[in-house]
Amino acid sequence: MKLLVRNLDRLTTEDQLLKIFQEYGTVQSCNVVVDLVSGSSKGFGFIEMPKSGEAKAAIKNLNNTLIGSNKIRVKKADDKTI
Repeated sequence: MKLLVRNLDRLTTEDQLLKIFQEYGTVQSCNVVVDLVSGSSKGFGFIEMPKSGEAKAAIKNLNNTLIGSNKIRVKKADDKTI
């Protein structure tokens, strides 16, 4: 299941995000979207978790939690955002 993580603190790294989601299961991929020109985070990213039960647990437990200085939003990625 592919998850969309929005409202990331611009200083959040892929490694930090990976560690947070690994607490809920296996993470197949982790990608923080960055601006190609500046190289800085655009404030959102994608997590891919192969087991839907683990992905749902991550959504339930991490949605609206504080990471860095921002409260993140986590949901299943729509087909159009993939």
